[in-house]
Order: sequence, then C-alpha cells, then structure tokens
Amino acid sequence: MENDEQSIKVLLVDDHEMVRIGLAAVLDTEDGIEVVGEASNGEEGIRLAQEYKPDVILMDLVMDGMDGIETTRRVLQINSDCKVIVLTSYLDDEKMYPVIEAGAFSYLLKTSRASEIADAIRAAARGQSVLESQVASKMMSRFREPLERALHEELTDREMDVLRLLAKGKSNQDIADELIIGIKTVKFHVTNLLAKLGVEDRTQAAIYAYKNGLAE
Repeated sequence: MENDEQSIKVLLVDDHEMVRIGLAAVLDTEDGIEVVGEASNGEEGIRLAQEYKPDVILMDLVMDGMDGIETTRRVLQINSDCKVIVLTSYLDDEKMYPVIEAGAFSYLLKTSRASEIADAIRAAARGQSVLESQVASKMMSRFREPLERALHEELTDREMDVLRLLAKGKSNQDIADELIIGIKTVKFHVTNLLAKLGVEDRTQAAIYAYKNGLAE
C-alpha cells in the first residue's frame, strides 16, 4: 500500500506475534491504511500510542500484564481522539462491557474476515462504530433488562416528605413546622437523603427531585 498524508494510522496491540504479523500483512495491502507500530503488551501499546499518535488501535483484550481494558482506558486518557477497536476471541460479559465502558469504539471477533476488519478501521476513522453482531445482540438484551432500582426508592417515607418540601425551597425550620418534627430530626433526614441520593447539597437534591418527578 502506498502511504500518504491521508492514510489512517493504525497501531496493533496483541501479545500473539503471529496475530500481529498476519494483521500487519493484510492491512498493508489495503489502500488508505498504514500500520505504524506493533505492541506485544499493554505497557508497550501505551508507549507507542504516545509516540505514533495513531488514528485507530486494534486492541486485544487478554494479554499478560496490563489487559486490553486498562490499556484502552489509559490510551484514551492520552489521546481521546484515537478510536480503539477491540479485536478479541472473547464475548463474555465481564470483558465486553468493561472495555466498552472504558471507551472502546468498536468490537470485533478474531473470526472476522480481513475485509471486515479493514472496513471497521475505515468506519472508525469516519466516526462510525462497528459491533460484531453477537455483541450488538448482547448489548440490546442488556438494555431490555429491567432498570436498576432508582436511588430514591431507598428513601424512607419521612425522607421522601423532607425531599419534596426541600425541593419547594423550604428551610429546615419550615420543614420542621410542616411535618411537626424537631429541626434536629429534619437535619438528620436531610443528611441521610443526601447520602442515599449520592448528591452533595440541597440544590442537587432538589434537582434530582424535579428530574424524577418527585416534586409536587
């Protein structure tokens, strides 16, 4: 392949030498794609990502030392514009979801055809994500699963009362008067509900209440 300024710079990160050799040989025949480096582990992948600033990285998931999940996370901290395409043999949830959450842009299996990998690289360079059909199916199944319990479902009835009044802009004294409880009790409930909702102050709690339809 002829290299020019328009070539998509690709970095290979895989601990299997024969995989890297095979990928490099195939991709070097593709127009518009240039393999700029090969890394045999995560640490080397991070170093080469800093050195070559690739447009796309083909990332293995299971490697000795730093795995592909952590390598993906660190590479994207260095260069958020880089697109990481996972190329792996694994489809298990404990690897797939974490690497996507770490920022992986596309997810392919090593059973993919060479043309599919090249097409995914070109798509990534255009900002288009590609997911192996089995991955896409698993992702859709996950989205169809029931949502986790909302944070406010952990509040007691009294804490909900305090939240609703707090969302109306009521002071601790106002809340105490309306609920006929002591102001120390109000402060206790406010502290608890802030912790349960994972917010830092009354303003954030009020915003949470309005976003979740809890404010009357």
